[in-house]
Amino acid sequence: MSCEISQTFYFDAAHTLNRAIEAEGSKRVHGHTYNAEVFIAGTPDPATGMVMDLGLVRREIAVLREQLDHHMLDDVPGLGPPTLENLCHFIFRKLSPRLPALASVRVWRESLGDGCRVTRPAGR
Repeated sequence: MSCEISQTFYFDAAHTLNRAIEAEGSKRVHGHTYNAEVFIAGTPDPATGMVMDLGLVRREIAVLREQLDHHMLDDVPGLGPPTLENLCHFIFRKLSPRLPALASVRVWRESLGDGCRVTRPAGR
């Protein structure tokens, strides 16, 4: 039987964004608290009962979080325009080599009620 485990984390960061709507405030430097959740899918190991040790997941997240927390997202190499979509893809790309069973990444801003989830295509 397959299981999916997850770990949440947050980071505070600033950015600008060139938008067609709500553009005035977005073009100025501003910040958000971003919440993120990574999902690991697989069959639990019979010996440990775990899909993956969450301590290992937290360790990899801590390394990634250092690249985002209290940074100007516009300046993060490889991120691109700091949209929710690009943040999801960035986190997925950074974590998937170290967490091969990574199934999806979700990023959201609680204060605004918006978010995005990126999921690994089936069969990969």
